Amino acid sequence: MSHHAPDATRMLDTRGYTGPTIHNTNPLHLLETPVRDRITDSYYWKEQCFALNAATLCDKAAALTSIGGTYGQQKPTPFLCLAFKLLQLLPDKDIVLLYLRQREFKYLTALAAFYVRLTFEAKEVFRVLEPLLGDWRKLRRRTREGGWRLDYMDQFVDDLLVKDRVCATSLRKLPSRMILEDLGQLEVRISPLGEEIEDIDRDDGEERSRGSGEDEVEEVNGNGHAVTGEKFDI
Repeated sequence: MSHHAPDATRMLDTRGYTGPTIHNTNPLHLLETPVRDRITDSYYWKEQCFALNAATLCDKAAALTSIGGTYGQQKPTPFLCLAFKLLQLLPDKDIVLLYLRQREFKYLTALAAFYVRLTFEAKEVFRVLEPLLGDWRKLRRRTREGGWRLDYMDQFVDDLLVKDRVCATSLRKLPSRMILEDLGQLEVRISPLGEEIEDIDRDDGEERSRGSGEDEVEEVNGNGHAVTGEKFDI
């Protein structure tokens, strides 16, 4: 289902809205009103988001060079504008997953991850995004001050899973993973680092055991004889 009005006026009209909903609300209202207003007033939205569809938006996202929300005088980033456009287009879930899982364009992956966090149900958010916690590709982030910061895909996805605000956007609160596990909606996640952490803990334990033995010496009395059963640490 696609909506091509470049200014999104029809979908933003709150009077008797009867279009598709996400989380029981108008999808465009998943972004706050001030952010929506800045997006629709921005040059990038007016010039670059005109009549985009799911295919041509993919091309725009592939050309992105950073992630981020708003910067400077609350100017929206192209990343945020395209996320808003996705909320207008509401592409099929299979298309979103294709965006997410392709490996050639990392900012397209990041954009899809952000959209997944905004629109998917909680259990799907975890299932779809957690594999990206092993994705260590570098990302450039536009800061609120207008500068740049190095980020990584796994950190960005972790923020989406644990934070309530990312890229100038208040996110719908997710139930904890443990709750979803208890409800049987998710299987227990086994960390890919689990075996390595166990090996490190085992090595540390062995070193402490060896160290404690080496640091203990027998106490001797004035005659140079060991005092039976008594030791002290040095």
